[in-house]
Amino acid sequence: MNRHVLITGGAGFIAGNLTHHWCAAHPQDRVVVLDALTYAGNRATIEPLIEADRIRFVQGDICDRPLVERVLAEEGITHVAHLAAESHVDRSITGPGAFLATNVTGTFTLLEAFRAHWMRAGQPQAWRFLHVSTDEVFGSLEPTDPPFCETTAYDPRSPYSASKAASDHLARAWQHTYGLPVLVSNCSNNYGPYHYPEKLIPLALVNGLRGQPIPVYGDGRNVRDWLYVEDHCRALELILTQAEPGSTYCIGGRNEVANIDLVTLLCDLLDELAPLHGVTLPVSPSRELITYVNDRPGHDRRYAIDAGRIEADLGWRPQVTVQEGLRRTVAWYLTHQAWWEPLLPKVVRQPTGQ
Repeated sequence: MNRHVLITGGAGFIAGNLTHHWCAAHPQDRVVVLDALTYAGNRATIEPLIEADRIRFVQGDICDRPLVERVLAEEGITHVAHLAAESHVDRSITGPGAFLATNVTGTFTLLEAFRAHWMRAGQPQAWRFLHVSTDEVFGSLEPTDPPFCETTAYDPRSPYSASKAASDHLARAWQHTYGLPVLVSNCSNNYGPYHYPEKLIPLALVNGLRGQPIPVYGDGRNVRDWLYVEDHCRALELILTQAEPGSTYCIGGRNEVANIDLVTLLCDLLDELAPLHGVTLPVSPSRELITYVNDRPGHDRRYAIDAGRIEADLGWRPQVTVQEGLRRTVAWYLTHQAWWEPLLPKVVRQPTGQ
């Protein structure tokens, strides 16, 4: 079938990469992006697709029910990939209201609008609504705890993760109560191109390129499971096109790395790759820029994902190793200064523990 796909938050990091991936993998599909272009949404991420008339871009808020209904109807949307979210933990600590509005009320608005749209169309069995969430809803792991999986109890620790947990529950409730063809995914930390430069990896790279301190929270031993964003996009594609309604999948890279080890590796890659791209670093070796800062409140110690279900059900596995993915990411930031430099005035000058 030719799908009519709505990608919310499509000018952001993961959704922007998904938009590029979908257009390349499914050129016959109609793709519509809805994004409010708040601080983390950057039209430049998808501008080539807009200019080539590969997608329709609509600037707007997912909480705007009339707008959402109009887009669904005008475009005959059959599939929704819902990625629009406030996602920066530090910002959620200082301003939780925006997270409740976007992540909870926005998800409710989308679910209700899509339900009405789906019912008017006769409840087509092939339609899907994919709600994309995070592993942070599961809380924190101790060093010897088994990884998170689909049956892990929810235990959110920050306003961000609490708001995402609430939206997960809404999505599942709409599937159970109304039979809406909803899917849910919970993913580990992503990295790659178009990553807003206040998150750990892009912040380290941008600061290294500018000769500024590279901040690391606490003792730097907080552990995250890292997944290259293109691998995540392939997983979302499989879920949206092949999974049964009501399914939940955890997506992870099986790459657990402590923050300080990750930052050290990024510094070494900067030192190696910068000369190959004609870039002179202000400070070399870049490791000299690493600076420990006070830990943030409620900083989760470890995340890890067991991706066994999606591997067994849909045949997905990550294809990009963390070593190769980080090399690609460093090279991208070295060659795309025109993308990230205009964003710097809006960046929060603290790291995220991710």
